[in-house]
Amino acid sequence: MFSKQFNHNLIEKTVSQSLLKSETEVKSCLTKTTFSSQDLSTLLSPHAENYLETLAQKSVSITRQRFGNTMQLFIPMYLSNECFNTCTYCGFSLEYKYKRKTLNTDEIKQEATLLSQKGFKHILLLTGESPKHVSTPYLKEALQIITPLFSSVGIEVQPLEQKEYQTLIKAGADKLTLYQETYHKKSYLKYHTFGLKRNFNNRLDAIEKGAKAGFYQINIGALLGLYDWRYEAFSLANHLDYLMKKYWKIKFAISFPRIQDMIGSFHEPYPINDKHLTQLITAFRLAYPDLGITLSTRESQTLRDNLAPLGITSMSAESNTSPAGYTKGHYEEQFQTNDNRPLKSIITMLKKKQLDPVTKDWDISLMPN
Repeated sequence: MFSKQFNHNLIEKTVSQSLLKSETEVKSCLTKTTFSSQDLSTLLSPHAENYLETLAQKSVSITRQRFGNTMQLFIPMYLSNECFNTCTYCGFSLEYKYKRKTLNTDEIKQEATLLSQKGFKHILLLTGESPKHVSTPYLKEALQIITPLFSSVGIEVQPLEQKEYQTLIKAGADKLTLYQETYHKKSYLKYHTFGLKRNFNNRLDAIEKGAKAGFYQINIGALLGLYDWRYEAFSLANHLDYLMKKYWKIKFAISFPRIQDMIGSFHEPYPINDKHLTQLITAFRLAYPDLGITLSTRESQTLRDNLAPLGITSMSAESNTSPAGYTKGHYEEQFQTNDNRPLKSIITMLKKKQLDPVTKDWDISLMPN
């Protein structure tokens, strides 16, 4: 398992080396025609910030070469905001004493039908982490309701065991999203003060259990703002390299979500600005040319419009982060979104940028038996 070989000291050393990279080293690196994860130390260095335009141009070129002009669109759907963890940065944290909600079968069908009618064919199902309320049997039943309405159904739920993931794959799930939140263990324990989520290694290894279970695509990442963004980036690359080598048949993707406004008084201790976010996206595109990169509605409309052509392959649209949020629900959300444009507006924007919006590029029938 990856947790057994994850080396904090090695990551810290890589961060230090990156901070010392010279402008000459950056220039030399950018003359290359192919890149690897070994180049991230240079591409994410402070001196590389001065060559963001070059990074962007190379990123666009690689993205068009590998993915064409396509942009896959999806929508998240929250099944529950019940959670048995205390996470200081999350709106679903157990410490908040508001009315919780888990959708019943009729509500699941109502939400899913509405989203399908809007034109979405890819959907991501999310929950809080409450094994009592959103158990594997509950998720299986939800998938059986939702799968007939969509071409692709992803899940972003609490870490599960391999057999549980296999159950959900048989029920229709083809993609798994699971963020480590932060790869820095001391910070992880600081922010996760109660509940099963406090187990750092369990979360880190759940991705591999999903890979063994047979998901078609797996999406990983860190929640930017909880620790130094370069540390998170090099940790993520280390994790990716391990997974891509060992589970080479799986399609991997990453996201770079940033902490946004939520209930409570939490403020990110390690904010990352727009320039560094852009540097992250373009550097990872150069290092991993075939990697999917997802852009969240956590970001503003203007920033999403500017970032879309630079290496992004998938975007969420019309996102609501509360259960029943698309129909009758008025329940507490996990976090606030900043780009609330309808699907049609996102499609129009993409077309103006010479990108081809795609609502379906996968079908469950393509999954192996």
